[in-house]
Amino acid sequence: MTTPEPTNIPHESYLQLFLRFLRFGFLAWGGPVAQIAMLRQELVEEERWISSERFNRVLAVYQVLPGPEAHELCVYFGMISRGRIGALLAGLGFMTPGFLLMFALSWFYVTYGINSPIFQSVFLGMQPAVAALIVRAVHRIGGHALHANAVHQNKWLWGIAFLAGFAQLLHVNFLITLLIVGFIYALVGLEKTRLALTLIIASVFGIMYYAFAFTAASSSPATASAIATSAPSTLSLLLSGLRAGLLTFGGAYTAIPFIQHDAVEVGRWMTNPQFLDGLALSGLLPAPLIIFSTFVGYIGGGALGAIAMTVGIFTPAFAFTIIGHDYLEKLIENKSAHAFLDGVTAGVVGLIAATALGILSETVIGLNAWIIFSLAVITLFASKSKWTVAWVVVAAGLFGLLFL
Repeated sequence: MTTPEPTNIPHESYLQLFLRFLRFGFLAWGGPVAQIAMLRQELVEEERWISSERFNRVLAVYQVLPGPEAHELCVYFGMISRGRIGALLAGLGFMTPGFLLMFALSWFYVTYGINSPIFQSVFLGMQPAVAALIVRAVHRIGGHALHANAVHQNKWLWGIAFLAGFAQLLHVNFLITLLIVGFIYALVGLEKTRLALTLIIASVFGIMYYAFAFTAASSSPATASAIATSAPSTLSLLLSGLRAGLLTFGGAYTAIPFIQHDAVEVGRWMTNPQFLDGLALSGLLPAPLIIFSTFVGYIGGGALGAIAMTVGIFTPAFAFTIIGHDYLEKLIENKSAHAFLDGVTAGVVGLIAATALGILSETVIGLNAWIIFSLAVITLFASKSKWTVAWVVVAAGLFGLLFL
């Protein structure tokens, strides 16, 4: 028996709707869990826009799809209140405070932070703490993504994660990797395990061949000159953000390897330490963590770059609901499609883990850095407070200011 949907969704004016979600944006501290709880408390439990059962089902849909879930829920609530314009206004209201704050911090960082010894010490202290955040994210996301209902499928998910991580370490294009691991797990879902195992073996040999060819090519003088760096165009930043926005399965942390790949490894318009500085700043703001993309875009292309990167990465979060939320609910019931997305999510865990190893090797260097990293890991795993991330980043910055 289905629970009847409530009929008391308020028909607010566009301005009231925008201001309501703007307020949510200013209060969006503590990461996605706290943000989702805030939305549930006011809109479901207090004002009863929809039933609790309906909310859980909608949340499940957005957890399978790419994008920051809290932001997508705001777009959803705006949609059921005032249609597509309401969805756009609700999403813009929720993201505006974080975007403006990150934009201002990015300007300050570029104008003063890079050259100031004080801010260099602060950010130098923050970087090992942010590396600890990534390690915690791998554990948290992996705890969900690498656990299936059937015990024998857990081995496949773990194998997929290791395969993706192996490919990432050998510089295989992540889009190819994610497509392959998605198909592998889709075959497992269809109980075609022999074919899935064959595809894994073929992928391992393909990855090793690709790595050998890549190493040989990169050692030639012609290739070395071909990868000379230049400032990215506004269009390339927009496309980079859009690609990352379409691949953030499992939350904002899953965008890290994709954006880091474009900004640090390929585009080379920023370094790993600068990348971690952006993550550190985003952890201090009332916003989805994905707002660090604004910082990445600003480093690459100034004000226009920041806007382009932000527009690109948030566009899918708007588009999924505005264009076809009804179709998304049908997608979640398709077992083959669900298995493919589960495989992609497991692959992303491997990508994040491999990316974390690269970042650790460059940033956690020396006794002080290891002290900060170790204390941050212990605190992040032990504390349940929604303020933990902000306090860890601030404390690490103070440590850097005093001792580095």
